[in-house]
Amino acid sequence: MTATILYTSAVEDRTPSPPLRLMLAPAGTAPALIDGAWWPRSRDIAAELPALTAVLDPMWGRITRVTVNPTFWPVIPRKVPVHGHVVHVGWFKAEQDPHKLLLLSYTAGRWDLLVIPPETSPGTAARLMAAPTDPLRSLTASGLIQEAELYRIAAEADWDATRERVWDSEGGHGARQPTSLLPAPADIAQVQDPTEGM
Repeated sequence: MTATILYTSAVEDRTPSPPLRLMLAPAGTAPALIDGAWWPRSRDIAAELPALTAVLDPMWGRITRVTVNPTFWPVIPRKVPVHGHVVHVGWFKAEQDPHKLLLLSYTAGRWDLLVIPPETSPGTAARLMAAPTDPLRSLTASGLIQEAELYRIAAEADWDATRERVWDSEGGHGARQPTSLLPAPADIAQVQDPTEGM
């Protein structure tokens, strides 16, 4: 299930916000290590959390608590005001995967979202956003990020190798010039210096 929302933060602020980038595991799938993937636009949890809870509250029940790992969140407020209520934010350095956001609701339980770094390229992010729809979903959030990075490196290496093969086939690197295009050897003659012999 994909949830996309155009969220306007306040009545006074009429500038439209970009859509929320969120992908959730299909309803009725077996529990896994992650329940969805979220690609925030920044590392500002206070700015990003209201749009996320606006989508998840109606589906999962009111989100009351969120925990993060402070590795990738530079400022972690204790409370974030969201639509009509407050979400308490906690953090765990050693106990929580740095690429995961844990959401708690009193009525419905707990969900774990993969947090895709905001600076991730669209291609890599698309691959990561599809992770919750994979029926095997057996990797941790950090495992998914690491797998995506290895895939990106391999794709870049393959692209570089392909470009080099094309370059070579078009006359680059090891190609030799045809002999007809080579300059003729210069005739070297000794020319006497006019100042010599004087």
